[in-house]
Amino acid sequence: MKCLYCQQLIVLKLTWRTLFLPERKPLCRTCEESLVIIKGSRCFICSRPSERNKCEDCLWWEQLSERDTIQFNYSVYHYNNFMKEIISKWKYRGDSSLGYIFGHVFAATFRKLRSTLPQDIVAVPIPLNEQRQLERGFNQAAMLAGFLPIQTMEILERSTSEKQSKKTRNERIQSVNPFIVEKAINKPVILVDDIYTTGTTLRHAGKVLLEQGCPFVCALTLIRG
Repeated sequence: MKCLYCQQLIVLKLTWRTLFLPERKPLCRTCEESLVIIKGSRCFICSRPSERNKCEDCLWWEQLSERDTIQFNYSVYHYNNFMKEIISKWKYRGDSSLGYIFGHVFAATFRKLRSTLPQDIVAVPIPLNEQRQLERGFNQAAMLAGFLPIQTMEILERSTSEKQSKKTRNERIQSVNPFIVEKAINKPVILVDDIYTTGTTLRHAGKVLLEQGCPFVCALTLIRG
């Protein structure tokens, strides 16, 4: 088999286990080692590497409103240069197959969190606007949600087409909530997205879900920007 990113042949070490249960590794060792999983102390709310339980950003969010609209966000990877290259090809150049690089690790991260989550939790991916969906042909957040062993409900819709990636930090934080809920939900939700930058997108999504009766909102993201 070949590495999904660099197309180099992946040579597996032959053991009795791999002989009868062949592994399907998405990346060669070089590419796999270039992706850096977040380890060590992190902010309990946003997953920023931090020695404090709550980083300055999350303390600021607390002061901004009486109630934070997400319980927490848990991110898997650091946003290093290699990850930026993968994301660029995956999201902006339409290579949807690259999403399978993250399937096993994303699902394993969810299983690690499972005991801390409500039993009947469902995955709600952050949506793209209609134009962006047509341009890319897929929604990367929905793809990530599909790796999780729980029900996915695509109940959010964007009412604007503004690109968050083109905005400054302050512009993101001050932006109007772009989400509407297509169907009210009374189940706990884990929001799924590819990257946590300022947390504005997830908090906007959490706000409209809570307003429609959702009892609990947290988030799982692939990358902490």
